[in-house]
Amino acid sequence: MLSGRRLDLLDPSPLDVEIDDIAHGLARVARWNGQTRGAYAFSVAEHSVIVERIVRTLYPRLDRRWYLAALLHDSSEYVIGDMISPFKAALGYNYREFEDRLEAAVHIRFGLPPKTPADIKRRIKRADRICAHLEAVQIAGFGEKEARQFFGPVPSQIDLEIRPVPANKAQALFMDRFHALMADIEPARKRRSA
Repeated sequence: MLSGRRLDLLDPSPLDVEIDDIAHGLARVARWNGQTRGAYAFSVAEHSVIVERIVRTLYPRLDRRWYLAALLHDSSEYVIGDMISPFKAALGYNYREFEDRLEAAVHIRFGLPPKTPADIKRRIKRADRICAHLEAVQIAGFGEKEARQFFGPVPSQIDLEIRPVPANKAQALFMDRFHALMADIEPARKRRSA
């Protein structure tokens, strides 16, 4: 990694996970395999920021740490890249296990449980699909009907414009959101442990 850390991909240690590496990598991984409109690829970093925002909008009373989990929902992709869902399914269980180990290391590093609770994971997945719908229609060439068929509807309270930005800006957006969430989470952690 650019930080100088060496991450064992088969047995990742939380001690080798750095947020700067995650942000840098995700800002340079293109969603939709780069098959989008505009001067810039739409990055996983930017997607992650939007998914977290959708989770906050839909579920404003969640414990703050779950917003961090939403921001980090695709964090394993800083190492393995973004593969389309049908290809992940074709690779099968071994791929999912590999992805889960990376996610657990990231979660532990930032004070989250290694495995996201099922109800929280469902909420994040819903936001992920809503974001995918918006991306599909706004930058990936899908019609509204086709996007609804693949990703489901977009709730009326979600009105976001998808605008791909350069990698350095996507990285900064991700880091800014990460630091804001950590600043919000830390006081609650201290209260719980006191």
